Amino acid sequence: MPDRNRSQAGGARAAPSTRPRSRRWIRLRDNAIAALLWGCGAFSAAVTLAIVVVLAEQSWRFFRHEGVTLAEFLGSTRWAPLAGGTKHFGIWPLVSGTMLVTTVAMVVALPLGLITALYMSEYAPRRVRAWLKPTLELLAGIPTVVYGFFALTAITPLLKMMHAGFGVYNAFSAGLAVGILCLPTVSSLSEDALQAVPRSLREAAFGLGGTRFDVAVKVVAPAALSGIISAFLLAIARAIGETMVVALAAGSMPRFTFDVRNETQTMTGFMVQMALGDVSNFGVEYYSMYAVAFVLFLVTLALTLLGGFIRRRYREAYQ
Repeated sequence: MPDRNRSQAGGARAAPSTRPRSRRWIRLRDNAIAALLWGCGAFSAAVTLAIVVVLAEQSWRFFRHEGVTLAEFLGSTRWAPLAGGTKHFGIWPLVSGTMLVTTVAMVVALPLGLITALYMSEYAPRRVRAWLKPTLELLAGIPTVVYGFFALTAITPLLKMMHAGFGVYNAFSAGLAVGILCLPTVSSLSEDALQAVPRSLREAAFGLGGTRFDVAVKVVAPAALSGIISAFLLAIARAIGETMVVALAAGSMPRFTFDVRNETQTMTGFMVQMALGDVSNFGVEYYSMYAVAFVLFLVTLALTLLGGFIRRRYREAYQ
């Protein structure tokens, strides 16, 4: 009995000695994870800062060349950096081509994506939703060069059969392909935002006599407005930054036009042309690529800031 009591007393004294070790280990592990997360965030910020510095530095070299002025870059509607005679560096033809393709793409992707999201969230049976959503997300995994060749070999011939005004390269064909490319982004993110709306709101609307259409359009969609708009802005940013589809289907002739039947060139298409072309790495043509990239960066940054403002302004919090 004394030995047992002595052993029990020793065990009682030994137990507290293990707790500080476990607490120290947990504290060390938490500090390591926090340091790792901080390092990942700092690395992301450093990469973003490095990109901004490189773009700003190379763009400054572009404007230091003789004959290049900021007034012409922002005010002219002629873009001809590879001309044999006088070169012109007006950014607006590239901006108009980018906006033209993006507008066509969003006319296709935004309404179809939202309607698909509403169907999957509010109407589709569970089995249908289980295969429909992964099927749509498979479209996002197809290489963009495939969409470009699809636009060039399938969409463009069909458009030329419907109207003789379409050329081999045109903004409408590229916009349709980019719209199909952005459709999974809109539908998937919008459906996630709709699914995040509490079930109690739906049940309350049904209890007041609302139909399924009324609940989906007048209750669920407004409640998920911030997420839906964020999905829209992300799709717009992706359409603006798309490269291979527009490089293959839109053409390489920069022109300030609003006719979707014409051949045009986007900002990303011009950068591909410069990267693959036989131009000097020290010439004004080469540095113009960085100036165009800096404008593209400012556009996407503005969309990101707008998306953050909309999320803060229209975000709904539910208990």
